[in-house]
Amino acid sequence: MPIKPSEREEEYFARVEAEKKKKLAEEKAKTLAIQDREELKKLHWMRCPKCGMELQTVTYQSIEIDRCFNCNGTWLDKGELEKIATLDSSATGIISGIRSIFK
Repeated sequence: MPIKPSEREEEYFARVEAEKKKKLAEEKAKTLAIQDREELKKLHWMRCPKCGMELQTVTYQSIEIDRCFNCNGTWLDKGELEKIATLDSSATGIISGIRSIFK
């Protein structure tokens, strides 16, 4: 006659099974989050945050700046404002003033 597991053993295995299912659900949610982020990137890549039209890359003193010709918005990537400020001969001018706002 087979021996039945005790209640504690059943609780233990039920808890282990629940933890496995929870871990799988968390991994699935993480994968979906990554996929959602990639989909959003595809939808919004090189789109103007103001009007949604496509951004065009314009070169200004060897720095590539994103420009929307629909609403005339100009968008800078990380570090581009600092590059422009270092190229500006009058670094105490308007560019450095703008740069100090973002520090």
